[in-house]
Amino acid sequence: MRKAVNHLMKSDPVLAAIIQEIGPCRMEFAQPTFHRLAESILYQQLNGRAAVTIFNRFTAAAGDPLTPAGILKLSDAEMRGVGLSKQKTSYLRDLSEKTKAGLMEFEKLPDLSEKEVIEHLTQVKGIGVWTAHMFLMFTLRRPDILPTGDYGIQAAMKKHYKKRKWPKPAVMEKIARPWIPYRSIACWYLWQSLDVKTL
Repeated sequence: MRKAVNHLMKSDPVLAAIIQEIGPCRMEFAQPTFHRLAESILYQQLNGRAAVTIFNRFTAAAGDPLTPAGILKLSDAEMRGVGLSKQKTSYLRDLSEKTKAGLMEFEKLPDLSEKEVIEHLTQVKGIGVWTAHMFLMFTLRRPDILPTGDYGIQAAMKKHYKKRKWPKPAVMEKIARPWIPYRSIACWYLWQSLDVKTL
């Protein structure tokens, strides 16, 4: 991590200032498992506290850790009862059915390229490129991912790189070019920078 931070500080003065303000990188990682992916589907478009409440209710009903069998044994009414929308219910069922059928192979993911991981994960309903990018960064620990569809990264780039408009993917790629091969770590700092309260 020190090597990554040194590279970022040398290659981009704007990012160097952010790193100095935030301090050491404390990225947290999880295991690339079915449970983790189910959790990321559940957390989509929900704010922190509501998501945690629903997730805890869901694991109480389906089992912890989550498994395809545990999810598939619940009826739609039971899934709605814990607070899941009709859409999320269908996404979690699709993930469970595809995993059970052997179409989702979690043990294979660490060996796949970024493009292959995205293709593998997005075959599941409700998993888009953004979720695949988060999985690559925070479970597969890929150091060089740039999630151009992430609202937080767009907001941080607009703010720190003094862009009048929301940056489009091509602009984001250009800003992030000096960060290669550590764009994931740079993104972590950009997310943190939005939480920093300056007086």
